[in-house]
Amino acid sequence: MTASSLTTLEAEALIEPPLCHNTVGVEEEEEPPSKRVLKVKDRFFKQVPEKDWNDWKWQFRNRITTVEQLAKYIPLSAKEQEQIKLVITRYPFSVTPYYLSLINPEDRNDPVRKQAIPCFDEITQSDMGEEDPLEEKRASVVPGLVHRYPDRVLMVLTDICPMFCRHCTRKREWQHGGWVRKEEEIELMLNYIRNNSKVRDVIISGGDVLTLSTDRLERVLYKLRKIEHLEMIRIGSRYPVVLPQRIDSELCDMLSKYGPIWFNTHFNHQNEVTPEAARACDMLLRAGVPVNNQTVLLRGINDSVETQLKLSHSLLKAKVRPYYLFQCDEVQGTEHLRTPVETGLKIIEGMRGHTSGLAVPTFVIDLPSGGGKVSLQPDYVLSHTKERLILRNYQGRIITFRNPGAETQTEKVEPQIKEAVANENRALVRS
Repeated sequence: MTASSLTTLEAEALIEPPLCHNTVGVEEEEEPPSKRVLKVKDRFFKQVPEKDWNDWKWQFRNRITTVEQLAKYIPLSAKEQEQIKLVITRYPFSVTPYYLSLINPEDRNDPVRKQAIPCFDEITQSDMGEEDPLEEKRASVVPGLVHRYPDRVLMVLTDICPMFCRHCTRKREWQHGGWVRKEEEIELMLNYIRNNSKVRDVIISGGDVLTLSTDRLERVLYKLRKIEHLEMIRIGSRYPVVLPQRIDSELCDMLSKYGPIWFNTHFNHQNEVTPEAARACDMLLRAGVPVNNQTVLLRGINDSVETQLKLSHSLLKAKVRPYYLFQCDEVQGTEHLRTPVETGLKIIEGMRGHTSGLAVPTFVIDLPSGGGKVSLQPDYVLSHTKERLILRNYQGRIITFRNPGAETQTEKVEPQIKEAVANENRALVRS
Protein backbone atom coordinates (compact mmCIF):
# COMPACT_ATOMS: atom_id res chain seq x y z
CA MET A 1 0.00 0.00 0.00
CA THR A 2 1.48 3.30 -1.10
CA ALA A 3 1.27 6.07 1.46
CA SER A 4 3.29 8.97 2.71
CA SER A 5 5.29 8.18 5.85
CA LEU A 6 5.14 10.72 8.66
CA THR A 7 7.01 11.20 11.86
CA THR A 8 4.94 11.56 15.01
CA LEU A 9 5.50 15.32 15.04
CA GLU A 10 4.51 15.61 11.39
CA ALA A 11 1.37 13.61 12.02
CA GLU A 12 0.44 15.80 14.96
CA ALA A 13 1.06 18.89 12.85
CA LEU A 14 -1.99 17.91 10.80
CA ILE A 15 -4.17 18.53 13.81
CA GLU A 16 -5.80 21.90 14.26
CA PRO A 17 -6.68 23.34 17.67
CA PRO A 18 -10.38 23.48 18.52
CA LEU A 19 -12.38 26.62 17.93
CA CYS A 20 -13.03 26.91 21.65
CA HIS A 21 -12.11 24.93 24.73
CA ASN A 22 -15.67 24.44 25.93
CA THR A 23 -17.06 21.36 24.13
CA VAL A 24 -20.63 22.62 24.20
CA GLY A 25 -19.76 26.16 23.18
CA VAL A 26 -21.21 27.84 26.27
CA GLU A 27 -20.15 28.26 29.85
CA GLU A 28 -21.73 25.71 32.17
CA GLU A 29 -23.10 26.76 35.53
CA GLU A 30 -21.21 25.29 38.45
CA GLU A 31 -23.23 22.69 40.29
CA PRO A 32 -23.79 22.92 44.03
CA PRO A 33 -21.24 20.92 46.04
CA SER A 34 -23.91 18.38 47.02
CA LYS A 35 -24.50 17.51 43.34
CA ARG A 36 -20.92 17.43 42.14
CA VAL A 37 -19.56 14.12 40.87
CA LEU A 38 -16.01 13.08 40.09
CA LYS A 39 -15.00 14.60 36.77
CA VAL A 40 -13.36 12.26 34.29
CA LYS A 41 -10.06 14.11 34.41
CA ASP A 42 -9.92 14.14 38.22
CA ARG A 43 -9.13 10.44 38.35
CA PHE A 44 -5.57 10.84 37.02
CA PHE A 45 -5.20 14.39 35.70
CA LYS A 46 -6.63 16.66 38.36
CA GLN A 47 -3.76 19.14 38.03
CA VAL A 48 -4.26 19.61 34.28
CA PRO A 49 -5.95 22.96 33.56
CA GLU A 50 -9.45 22.74 32.08
CA LYS A 51 -8.24 24.74 29.10
CA ASP A 52 -5.72 22.02 28.21
CA TRP A 53 -8.02 19.13 29.06
CA ASN A 54 -10.70 20.40 26.68
CA ASP A 55 -8.17 21.00 23.91
CA TRP A 56 -8.21 17.89 21.73
CA LYS A 57 -4.80 18.75 20.36
CA TRP A 58 -3.40 18.64 23.92
CA GLN A 59 -5.11 15.28 24.43
CA PHE A 60 -3.59 13.90 21.23
CA ARG A 61 -0.09 15.11 22.00
CA ASN A 62 -0.22 13.71 25.52
CA ARG A 63 -1.27 10.19 24.60
CA ILE A 64 0.17 7.43 26.77
CA THR A 65 2.34 5.24 24.54
CA THR A 66 4.97 3.63 26.82
CA VAL A 67 4.88 1.18 29.70
CA GLU A 68 6.69 3.68 31.90
CA GLN A 69 3.97 6.28 31.34
CA LEU A 70 1.20 3.75 31.85
CA ALA A 71 2.64 2.51 35.15
CA LYS A 72 2.20 6.00 36.62
CA TYR A 73 -1.57 5.57 36.43
CA ILE A 74 -2.35 1.84 36.38
CA PRO A 75 -0.83 -0.58 38.94
CA LEU A 76 1.35 -3.02 36.99
CA SER A 77 3.59 -5.74 38.38
CA ALA A 78 7.13 -6.08 37.07
CA LYS A 79 6.02 -9.17 35.13
CA GLU A 80 3.10 -7.31 33.56
CA GLN A 81 5.36 -4.46 32.52
CA GLU A 82 7.77 -6.87 30.82
CA GLN A 83 4.90 -8.65 29.06
CA ILE A 84 3.43 -5.40 27.76
CA LYS A 85 6.86 -4.34 26.50
CA LEU A 86 7.03 -7.58 24.51
CA VAL A 87 3.53 -7.10 23.10
CA ILE A 88 4.13 -3.55 21.90
CA THR A 89 7.18 -4.56 19.89
CA ARG A 90 4.58 -6.07 17.54
CA TYR A 91 1.37 -4.27 18.46
CA PRO A 92 2.05 -0.75 19.83
CA PHE A 93 -0.41 0.99 22.10
CA SER A 94 -1.72 4.52 22.38
CA VAL A 95 -4.45 5.89 24.64
CA THR A 96 -5.64 9.45 25.26
CA PRO A 97 -5.61 10.91 28.79
CA TYR A 98 -9.41 11.22 28.55
CA TYR A 99 -10.00 7.56 27.70
CA LEU A 100 -7.39 6.35 30.20
CA SER A 101 -9.31 8.23 32.89
CA LEU A 102 -12.38 6.06 32.26
CA ILE A 103 -10.45 3.05 33.63
CA ASN A 104 -10.93 1.92 37.20
CA PRO A 105 -7.29 1.21 38.15
CA GLU A 106 -8.35 -1.20 40.89
CA ASP A 107 -10.34 -3.43 38.51
CA ARG A 108 -8.15 -5.74 36.43
CA ASN A 109 -11.22 -6.70 34.37
CA ASP A 110 -12.32 -3.14 33.70
CA PRO A 111 -14.01 -3.11 30.23
CA VAL A 112 -12.25 0.08 29.15
CA ARG A 113 -8.87 -1.24 30.29
CA LYS A 114 -9.30 -4.40 28.19
CA GLN A 115 -9.89 -2.32 25.07
CA ALA A 116 -6.97 0.04 25.60
CA ILE A 117 -4.13 -1.75 27.39
CA PRO A 118 -2.12 -4.52 25.69
CA CYS A 119 -2.62 -8.11 26.82
CA PHE A 120 0.02 -10.83 26.62
CA ASP A 121 -2.48 -13.06 24.80
CA GLU A 122 -2.10 -10.79 21.78
CA ILE A 123 1.22 -12.43 20.98
CA THR A 124 0.81 -15.85 22.62
CA GLN A 125 -2.24 -16.46 20.40
CA SER A 126 -1.03 -14.46 17.41
CA ASP A 127 -0.80 -17.53 15.19
CA MET A 128 -4.61 -17.60 15.10
CA GLY A 129 -6.45 -15.47 12.57
CA GLU A 130 -5.31 -13.45 9.58
CA GLU A 131 -3.61 -10.10 9.08
CA ASP A 132 -6.28 -9.02 6.61
CA PRO A 133 -9.23 -11.41 7.09
CA LEU A 134 -11.64 -9.20 5.10
CA GLU A 135 -9.14 -9.09 2.19
CA GLU A 136 -9.32 -5.32 1.90
CA LYS A 137 -6.05 -5.23 -0.01
CA ARG A 138 -7.42 -7.58 -2.65
CA ALA A 139 -10.58 -5.46 -2.99
CA SER A 140 -8.61 -2.20 -3.33
CA VAL A 141 -9.13 -0.79 -6.82
CA VAL A 142 -6.58 1.97 -6.20
CA PRO A 143 -4.43 2.36 -3.07
CA GLY A 144 -6.72 3.06 -0.12
CA LEU A 145 -10.04 2.64 -1.98
CA VAL A 146 -11.92 -0.60 -1.30
CA HIS A 147 -14.76 -1.45 -3.70
CA ARG A 148 -16.52 -4.60 -2.48
CA TYR A 149 -20.24 -3.83 -2.80
CA PRO A 150 -21.79 -2.61 -6.07
CA ASP A 151 -22.96 0.82 -4.87
CA ARG A 152 -20.45 1.87 -2.20
CA VAL A 153 -16.74 2.27 -1.61
CA LEU A 154 -14.47 2.68 1.40
CA MET A 155 -11.83 5.44 1.47
CA VAL A 156 -8.98 4.81 3.94
CA LEU A 157 -7.24 8.18 4.29
CA THR A 158 -4.87 7.55 7.22
CA ASP A 159 -3.75 4.88 9.67
CA ILE A 160 -3.33 7.36 12.55
CA CYS A 161 -5.63 6.95 15.56
CA PRO A 162 -5.78 8.65 18.96
CA MET A 163 -6.12 5.18 20.49
CA PHE A 164 -5.14 1.71 19.29
CA CYS A 165 -8.17 -0.47 20.07
CA ARG A 166 -6.88 -3.93 20.90
CA HIS A 167 -9.55 -5.56 18.70
CA CYS A 168 -8.83 -3.37 15.64
CA THR A 169 -9.61 -4.86 12.22
CA ARG A 170 -6.63 -3.01 10.71
CA LYS A 171 -4.19 -3.97 13.44
CA ARG A 172 -1.82 -4.94 10.63
CA GLU A 173 -1.15 -1.25 9.93
CA TRP A 174 0.21 -0.37 13.36
CA GLN A 175 3.81 -1.27 12.54
CA HIS A 176 3.89 0.89 9.42
CA GLY A 177 4.19 4.16 11.30
CA GLY A 178 1.85 7.12 10.93
CA TRP A 179 0.82 7.90 7.36
CA VAL A 180 -1.71 10.05 5.57
CA ARG A 181 -2.67 9.71 1.92
CA LYS A 182 -0.94 12.10 -0.42
CA GLU A 183 -3.04 14.50 -2.47
CA GLU A 184 -2.27 12.56 -5.65
CA GLU A 185 -3.44 9.31 -4.00
CA ILE A 186 -6.70 10.93 -2.94
CA GLU A 187 -7.16 12.24 -6.47
CA LEU A 188 -6.84 8.68 -7.82
CA MET A 189 -9.63 7.62 -5.45
CA LEU A 190 -11.83 10.53 -6.50
CA ASN A 191 -11.27 9.81 -10.19
CA TYR A 192 -12.32 6.21 -9.70
CA ILE A 193 -15.54 7.36 -8.01
CA ARG A 194 -16.17 9.97 -10.71
CA ASN A 195 -15.88 7.31 -13.40
CA ASN A 196 -18.18 4.79 -11.68
CA SER A 197 -21.75 6.07 -11.74
CA LYS A 198 -23.04 3.09 -9.74
CA VAL A 199 -21.19 4.34 -6.65
CA ARG A 200 -23.75 6.30 -4.63
CA ASP A 201 -22.26 5.91 -1.13
CA VAL A 202 -18.75 6.62 0.18
CA ILE A 203 -17.49 5.59 3.64
CA ILE A 204 -14.47 7.60 4.85
CA SER A 205 -12.38 5.83 7.46
CA GLY A 206 -8.85 5.07 8.64
CA GLY A 207 -7.14 4.73 11.12
CA ASP A 208 -9.37 7.54 12.26
CA VAL A 209 -10.14 10.14 9.64
CA LEU A 210 -10.88 12.85 12.25
CA THR A 211 -7.16 12.86 13.00
CA LEU A 212 -6.89 14.97 9.85
CA SER A 213 -7.30 18.69 10.24
CA THR A 214 -10.79 20.06 9.63
CA ASP A 215 -9.53 21.94 6.57
CA ARG A 216 -7.93 18.85 5.08
CA LEU A 217 -11.06 16.75 5.63
CA GLU A 218 -13.18 19.51 4.11
CA ARG A 219 -11.12 19.47 0.92
CA VAL A 220 -12.04 15.81 0.46
CA LEU A 221 -15.71 16.35 1.27
CA TYR A 222 -15.89 19.35 -1.09
CA LYS A 223 -14.56 17.27 -4.00
CA LEU A 224 -16.85 14.34 -3.20
CA ARG A 225 -19.90 16.61 -3.20
CA LYS A 226 -18.98 17.77 -6.72
CA ILE A 227 -19.65 14.22 -7.97
CA GLU A 228 -23.26 14.27 -9.18
CA HIS A 229 -24.08 10.57 -8.79
CA LEU A 230 -22.78 10.42 -5.20
CA GLU A 231 -25.73 10.55 -2.82
CA MET A 232 -24.40 9.82 0.64
CA ILE A 233 -21.19 10.19 2.63
CA ARG A 234 -20.48 8.25 5.80
CA ILE A 235 -17.70 8.92 8.29
CA GLY A 236 -16.40 6.17 10.54
CA SER A 237 -14.68 7.48 13.67
CA ARG A 238 -14.17 6.56 17.29
CA TYR A 239 -13.28 10.09 18.34
CA PRO A 240 -16.64 10.64 20.14
CA VAL A 241 -15.69 7.69 22.38
CA VAL A 242 -11.96 8.09 22.95
CA LEU A 243 -11.44 11.84 22.42
CA PRO A 244 -14.81 13.62 22.33
CA GLN A 245 -13.13 17.03 22.58
CA ARG A 246 -12.40 16.67 18.86
CA ILE A 247 -16.09 17.25 18.09
CA ASP A 248 -16.02 21.03 18.23
CA SER A 249 -18.01 23.86 16.64
CA GLU A 250 -15.56 24.27 13.79
CA LEU A 251 -15.84 20.62 12.75
CA CYS A 252 -19.63 20.54 13.08
CA ASP A 253 -20.09 23.76 11.13
CA MET A 254 -17.98 22.31 8.35
CA LEU A 255 -19.82 18.96 8.24
CA SER A 256 -23.19 20.72 8.11
CA LYS A 257 -22.30 22.09 4.65
CA TYR A 258 -21.85 18.70 2.98
CA GLY A 259 -24.84 16.59 4.00
CA PRO A 260 -26.26 14.11 3.90
CA ILE A 261 -23.44 12.83 6.07
CA TRP A 262 -23.99 9.90 8.40
CA PHE A 263 -21.60 9.32 11.30
CA ASN A 264 -20.83 5.79 12.50
CA THR A 265 -19.05 5.55 15.83
CA HIS A 266 -18.02 2.72 18.11
CA PHE A 267 -19.18 2.54 21.75
CA ASN A 268 -18.60 -0.92 23.21
CA HIS A 269 -19.63 -0.43 26.84
CA GLN A 270 -21.93 1.84 28.82
CA ASN A 271 -18.95 3.20 30.79
CA GLU A 272 -17.87 4.95 27.59
CA VAL A 273 -21.14 6.89 27.25
CA THR A 274 -20.00 9.80 29.42
CA PRO A 275 -21.49 13.31 29.49
CA GLU A 276 -18.55 14.43 27.34
CA ALA A 277 -19.26 11.73 24.76
CA ALA A 278 -22.99 12.48 24.80
CA ARG A 279 -22.29 16.18 24.21
CA ALA A 280 -20.09 15.31 21.22
CA CYS A 281 -22.87 13.21 19.69
CA ASP A 282 -25.41 15.95 20.40
CA MET A 283 -23.25 18.50 18.58
CA LEU A 284 -23.10 16.24 15.52
CA LEU A 285 -26.87 15.78 15.57
CA ARG A 286 -27.48 19.53 15.83
CA ALA A 287 -25.25 19.92 12.76
CA GLY A 288 -27.60 17.60 10.85
CA VAL A 289 -25.31 14.55 11.10
CA PRO A 290 -27.15 11.44 12.40
CA VAL A 291 -25.03 9.18 14.64
CA ASN A 292 -25.15 5.37 14.52
CA ASN A 293 -23.23 2.99 16.74
CA GLN A 294 -21.38 -0.15 15.68
CA THR A 295 -20.51 -2.26 18.71
CA VAL A 296 -18.00 -5.10 18.48
CA LEU A 297 -18.88 -8.16 20.57
CA LEU A 298 -15.89 -8.69 22.89
CA ARG A 299 -15.19 -11.43 25.41
CA GLY A 300 -15.26 -10.21 29.00
CA ILE A 301 -16.26 -6.71 27.93
CA ASN A 302 -19.81 -6.75 26.57
CA ASP A 303 -20.68 -10.43 26.00
CA SER A 304 -23.87 -10.52 28.09
CA VAL A 305 -27.50 -9.52 27.62
CA GLU A 306 -27.34 -7.24 30.66
CA THR A 307 -24.32 -5.30 29.39
CA GLN A 308 -25.72 -4.89 25.90
CA LEU A 309 -29.06 -3.68 27.26
CA LYS A 310 -27.33 -1.08 29.43
CA LEU A 311 -25.22 0.03 26.49
CA SER A 312 -28.19 0.35 24.13
CA HIS A 313 -30.26 2.24 26.68
CA SER A 314 -27.35 4.62 27.36
CA LEU A 315 -26.92 5.21 23.64
CA LEU A 316 -30.60 5.93 23.06
CA LYS A 317 -30.59 8.44 25.91
CA ALA A 318 -27.67 10.10 24.10
CA LYS A 319 -29.74 10.06 20.87
CA VAL A 320 -27.42 7.52 19.22
CA ARG A 321 -28.94 4.60 17.34
CA PRO A 322 -27.61 1.09 18.16
CA TYR A 323 -26.98 -0.03 14.58
CA TYR A 324 -24.72 -3.10 14.45
CA LEU A 325 -23.42 -5.68 16.89
CA PHE A 326 -20.39 -7.07 15.08
CA GLN A 327 -18.91 -10.50 15.59
CA CYS A 328 -15.23 -9.69 16.27
CA ASP A 329 -13.23 -10.18 13.06
CA GLU A 330 -10.71 -13.01 12.85
CA VAL A 331 -7.72 -10.67 13.11
CA GLN A 332 -4.32 -11.80 14.35
CA GLY A 333 -3.75 -10.64 17.90
CA THR A 334 -7.44 -10.52 18.83
CA GLU A 335 -8.34 -14.16 19.49
CA HIS A 336 -8.54 -13.63 23.27
CA LEU A 337 -11.35 -11.11 22.70
CA ARG A 338 -13.45 -13.18 20.29
CA THR A 339 -16.61 -14.99 21.34
CA PRO A 340 -18.58 -17.89 19.85
CA VAL A 341 -21.23 -16.79 17.35
CA GLU A 342 -23.83 -18.38 19.63
CA THR A 343 -23.05 -15.70 22.24
CA GLY A 344 -24.22 -12.97 19.89
CA LEU A 345 -27.37 -14.87 18.97
CA LYS A 346 -28.27 -15.40 22.63
CA ILE A 347 -27.73 -11.69 23.32
CA ILE A 348 -30.09 -10.67 20.52
CA GLU A 349 -32.64 -13.23 21.69
CA GLY A 350 -32.36 -11.92 25.25
CA MET A 351 -32.90 -8.33 24.10
CA ARG A 352 -35.71 -8.87 21.60
CA GLY A 353 -39.10 -8.30 23.22
CA HIS A 354 -37.56 -7.15 26.50
CA THR A 355 -36.76 -3.65 25.25
CA SER A 356 -37.72 -1.36 22.41
CA GLY A 357 -36.82 -2.55 18.93
CA LEU A 358 -34.81 0.66 18.62
CA ALA A 359 -32.46 -0.69 21.27
CA VAL A 360 -31.78 -4.00 19.50
CA PRO A 361 -28.87 -3.82 17.03
CA THR A 362 -28.48 -6.12 14.04
CA PHE A 363 -26.02 -8.93 14.75
CA VAL A 364 -23.58 -9.10 11.85
CA ILE A 365 -20.60 -11.16 10.72
CA ASP A 366 -18.24 -9.55 8.22
CA LEU A 367 -17.26 -12.69 6.36
CA PRO A 368 -13.63 -13.57 5.67
CA SER A 369 -12.24 -13.73 2.13
CA GLY A 370 -14.11 -10.55 1.27
CA GLY A 371 -17.49 -12.21 1.62
CA GLY A 372 -19.16 -9.09 2.99
CA LYS A 373 -21.59 -8.63 5.87
CA VAL A 374 -24.36 -11.09 6.70
CA SER A 375 -26.91 -10.63 9.49
CA LEU A 376 -27.87 -13.43 11.87
CA GLN A 377 -30.99 -13.87 13.97
CA PRO A 378 -32.02 -16.39 16.63
CA ASP A 379 -34.05 -19.26 15.19
CA TYR A 380 -37.66 -18.26 15.75
CA VAL A 381 -39.06 -20.44 12.93
CA LEU A 382 -39.70 -24.00 14.15
CA SER A 383 -41.54 -25.23 11.05
CA HIS A 384 -42.32 -23.72 7.68
CA THR A 385 -44.58 -24.96 4.89
CA LYS A 386 -46.23 -23.10 2.01
CA GLU A 387 -49.36 -22.71 4.10
CA ARG A 388 -48.15 -22.20 7.65
CA LEU A 389 -45.28 -21.17 9.85
CA ILE A 390 -44.85 -22.36 13.41
CA LEU A 391 -42.96 -19.69 15.35
CA ARG A 392 -41.49 -19.26 18.81
CA ASN A 393 -41.88 -15.77 20.28
CA TYR A 394 -39.64 -13.91 22.76
CA GLN A 395 -41.48 -15.57 25.69
CA GLY A 396 -40.94 -19.06 24.28
CA ARG A 397 -44.62 -19.43 23.28
CA ILE A 398 -45.34 -21.46 20.15
CA ILE A 399 -47.68 -19.71 17.73
CA THR A 400 -48.95 -20.62 14.25
CA PHE A 401 -49.05 -18.04 11.49
CA ARG A 402 -50.97 -18.39 8.22
CA ASN A 403 -48.77 -17.58 5.23
CA PRO A 404 -50.78 -15.07 3.17
CA GLY A 405 -50.78 -15.32 -0.58
CA ALA A 406 -49.69 -18.95 -0.60
CA GLU A 407 -51.89 -21.66 -2.08
CA THR A 408 -53.64 -22.62 1.14
CA GLN A 409 -56.58 -24.77 2.00
CA THR A 410 -59.52 -23.01 3.60
CA GLU A 411 -59.85 -25.48 6.44
CA LYS A 412 -58.18 -24.97 9.81
CA VAL A 413 -54.72 -26.19 10.72
CA GLU A 414 -54.51 -29.96 10.90
CA PRO A 415 -55.54 -31.26 14.35
CA GLN A 416 -52.15 -32.83 15.08
CA ILE A 417 -50.38 -29.50 14.50
CA LYS A 418 -52.85 -27.72 16.79
CA GLU A 419 -52.32 -30.35 19.45
CA ALA A 420 -48.51 -30.07 19.18
CA VAL A 421 -48.66 -26.32 19.61
CA ALA A 422 -51.02 -26.65 22.60
CA ASN A 423 -48.73 -29.19 24.24
CA GLU A 424 -45.70 -26.93 23.79
CA ASN A 425 -47.50 -24.00 25.38
CA ARG A 426 -48.81 -26.10 28.28
CA ALA A 427 -45.26 -27.28 28.95
CA LEU A 428 -44.06 -23.67 28.92
CA VAL A 429 -46.69 -22.66 31.49
CA ARG A 430 -45.78 -25.57 33.77
CA SER A 431 -42.06 -24.62 33.62
